[in-house]
Amino acid sequence: MALTGRFVLLLALGIVPVLLRPDLDTVWLWLLVVCVLGLLDWALAPRISGLSFERAAVGQVRQGHPTSTTLAVANTGRRRIRGRLRDAWQPTAGASDNRHRILLASGERSLLVTPLRPVRRGDLQAVGVTVRLNGPLGLVSRQQTQRVAGSVRCLPPFESRKHLPSRLARLRELDGRAAIRIRGQGTEFDSLREYVRGDDVRSIDWRASARNRNVVVRTWQPERDRRVVLVLDTSRTSAGRVQEVPRLDAAMDAALLLAALAARAGDRVDFVAGDRRIRSRLRLAAQSGVAVALQDAMSDLQPIIAEADWSSLAGAVQGLGRQRALVVLLTPLEPAAIEAGLLPVLPTLTRHHRVVLASVRDPALEEMASGRDSAGDAYAAAAAEQALESRARTSDLLRALGVDVLDRDAENLPPALADHYLMLKARGLL
Repeated sequence: MALTGRFVLLLALGIVPVLLRPDLDTVWLWLLVVCVLGLLDWALAPRISGLSFERAAVGQVRQGHPTSTTLAVANTGRRRIRGRLRDAWQPTAGASDNRHRILLASGERSLLVTPLRPVRRGDLQAVGVTVRLNGPLGLVSRQQTQRVAGSVRCLPPFESRKHLPSRLARLRELDGRAAIRIRGQGTEFDSLREYVRGDDVRSIDWRASARNRNVVVRTWQPERDRRVVLVLDTSRTSAGRVQEVPRLDAAMDAALLLAALAARAGDRVDFVAGDRRIRSRLRLAAQSGVAVALQDAMSDLQPIIAEADWSSLAGAVQGLGRQRALVVLLTPLEPAAIEAGLLPVLPTLTRHHRVVLASVRDPALEEMASGRDSAGDAYAAAAAEQALESRARTSDLLRALGVDVLDRDAENLPPALADHYLMLKARGLL
């Protein structure tokens, strides 16, 4: 039962008879009249059991992008129904304009559309449908909340897809499919041509040159059907925010761009995510739908406040196959976490694979290190300088162990990782 504004107004009108006859009996009599009318109105109000609900599937949507949910409401009773309906979702689903007026004759059906704009990854659920049906006097309403199943799967936004066309154009140049042929120093023989100034002398084919009047060089095409293994760290260090964006989300963006590019290049993409245990493991063939499948696998991943078990993650990488691969470790370059957890298992990975560590860098450190306006700024600058020096020392240590380190801010990390992949592919280092 829900009281309407009319009920409150009718109750307030009791001040008139009280002023005409200021007696306690007048107050009780008026309260009794109002309560009787309210109970009568509630008894005559249509029953909510006469309504049936059905929700259409919402499907998938990228984080921050608009979508909508459609709720079908049908009047299965004999009476005309008038009231209001609220289609409630959990707050991160971003439901707006979810209060609807309903006016249905017997047997009539209506479609109610509620806009959604999810702001958090994962499966976002509908909370319930609350219906309020008014009585004939409009004093009291029947109210009930029913569970109507509904969900929307929110995928990572993949903002870095804007960099994909330019990288695909460079990939076509490497493959020799563009108008201007730029040969990559791969391992698959392509053709022979005459030597021109600027060619690498190591590409000269001396046997073929001995049979010709001119010096002949070999040309190569970039390797295909190679393996790219993306390792996403979901431990406590990935929960930190850089420019209001979690490090985990920025790392996902870089992984999606690289996966889409590698798939178009004909390479196989594997994916491992975890912290103290493996949260997701995915094997993907070289196909155009790699990014979509990877987005779906990433949608449920959230940072865990625990240290990463790198021995377990390295074991998962080794379990995907012994073939040489480009292993991309998407983890923050935090010296304490790297030196305690990752360094002991790096020799296992670098022995068989090409390893790249991609980290989201916080530009606030450089800004803090340049501040000297006050004593407090000087102390903060000293702390920032110490943190930057520690990160640089850890980067040098990783490079000494054969790891390529990419430490960029969230905006520049995805294109930098894609460019590094194209460079390795052009040089035949995969």
